[in-house]
Amino acid sequence: MGILIDLFLAFAKMGAVTFGGGYAMLPILQKTVVEDRHWATEEELLDYYAIGQCTPGIIAVNTATFIGYKNKGILGGIVATLGLIFPSIVIIGIIAAFLKNFADLAVVQHAFAGIRVCVGVLILNAVLKLWKGAVKGKITAAIVVLSCAVSAFTDVSSVAMVVAAGVLGFLFAGKIEKAESGKKSSEKGAEK
Repeated sequence: MGILIDLFLAFAKMGAVTFGGGYAMLPILQKTVVEDRHWATEEELLDYYAIGQCTPGIIAVNTATFIGYKNKGILGGIVATLGLIFPSIVIIGIIAAFLKNFADLAVVQHAFAGIRVCVGVLILNAVLKLWKGAVKGKITAAIVVLSCAVSAFTDVSSVAMVVAAGVLGFLFAGKIEKAESGKKSSEKGAEK
């Protein structure tokens, strides 16, 4: 029962203090789940992000479900998901009740402008952390560049892009593994 309470409270805390949607939650998810609670490894979290991007719903909610499921099965997935969305439901209910009366005030508009800027920085921070954990060599860097180009110049769905990147990763798995093992051995050599 203790892990269920921990799951609910940890994800409720994230849901209560993170503004800007699923991507803005990624840095907080990484710190809480990987660094603080050790509920998943960095690699597992990257996999959850990838799967969460391909499945319906918000990436942070999907990731919370995966982490809860990993730690306590179906009930854990439900509890973690409810923990993440509960604060949003309460906050949205309060805002919906009062926003109509205050939305036109300059101070409210300026506050939202400031929040948007902060959310952009949080998303950039998440991208940089994902970059460090995911890009292991020339092949994965090429997949990133290709994905960015496809995203910028076409209307290909994110699901198709993730599937295509997965296929490329599968096709070049040996070369990616070789790059990762070479990087690890050079890091060990530098430590000595």
